[in-house]
Amino acid sequence: MRKVLLSTTLALMIAGCSEFPGVYKIDIPQGNVVTQEMVNQLRPGMTHSQVRYVMGTPLISDTFSEGRWDYLYSIKEGDGQRYQERVSVFFEDGRLTRLSGDFRPGVAQDQSR
Repeated sequence: MRKVLLSTTLALMIAGCSEFPGVYKIDIPQGNVVTQEMVNQLRPGMTHSQVRYVMGTPLISDTFSEGRWDYLYSIKEGDGQRYQERVSVFFEDGRLTRLSGDFRPGVAQDQSR
């Protein structure tokens, strides 16, 4: 009887760990949410505080170069798909000079996702 009870308990525990169709899995976002609308508000000559107001606090501030901020966003959806977006903004003399990454200023947002 003891073996049957132990076997049944073990089988239920293993079944609880397996993937069943229809089980809801949550999306896991990490980093700074950056939208095309936010990037479209950036203008050359903006100060650090103006960029921070529009974009939020950067995820990474380069310790070797105070003139670069990096905004990273990653999301792993419940179905296993992973998306990552990156934007780097560059300053010279405390003013925004350029940006690089997955977004371009003045571009209409892509609704493909």
